[in-house]
Amino acid sequence: MKTWKKLLLGFAGIFALTTLAACSSSKDTLEKVQDKGTLTVALNPHFAPFEFKTIQNGKDTIVGADVEIAKAIADELGVKVKFSEMSFDNVLANVQSGKADIAISGISATEERQKIFDFSDTYYESETVLVVKKDATGTYKQTGDFAKKSVAVQKGSIQENIAKANLSDANVVSLAQPGEAINELKSGQVEGVVLEKAIAQGYVDQNSDLAVSDITLKSDSKDAYAVAMPKGSDKLKAKVNKVIAKLKKEGKIDSYVQDAYALSLKSSSK
Repeated sequence: MKTWKKLLLGFAGIFALTTLAACSSSKDTLEKVQDKGTLTVALNPHFAPFEFKTIQNGKDTIVGADVEIAKAIADELGVKVKFSEMSFDNVLANVQSGKADIAISGISATEERQKIFDFSDTYYESETVLVVKKDATGTYKQTGDFAKKSVAVQKGSIQENIAKANLSDANVVSLAQPGEAINELKSGQVEGVVLEKAIAQGYVDQNSDLAVSDITLKSDSKDAYAVAMPKGSDKLKAKVNKVIAKLKKEGKIDSYVQDAYALSLKSSSK
């Protein structure tokens, strides 16, 4: 009899643990975030004006348009925000593994990514351009001029795919950060850098020897940025979309980009 009682108690314990695990796993990301009181945001702070570092009150601080959007999302959820810094090619992986709740880092919602993650509505639409040395703008007038030449891109970015599609005869060099790619261009290691237009313009304004070329790089889809979150985050997605709609209606996202762009130029001149 005692043996049967022990077995029954054991089964009951297993059932209780299984039920608890099922309830926990069935929670939407929104509920998990609200339970812990913190929204963990994955980003790569080397993509001014969307996310970059500057000194504020004597401290190295992550700022930018994406940072302001993330703060607005956290305010809507009634939680604190925590920014988790990493390389761009690890940003989505951290959301997938559960280490981060969302990712906002100039991320494009490609078809492949949408199979794995939920994405918010678009909050910013950009354009991809080619940066070259100013004295080489006459040399590089079309994509074919880069045949057998080296072009740098940020590893894991949508620009990496666009470069490979448009510059199939070029040697596409994938690097960790946009700044690293620009340094390679200035030192003559590559002949061009493929970047998002706002990012490219920032580097050109800081470097008088560089220019945005007139070459058009085609893409199958718009280079539109969205917030990434785990698949099945319906409630969180609705909240994020509410924030984005409000910010866009009030014209705040454009203001965030413009203000962050001005700050990035000011920071680089110090």
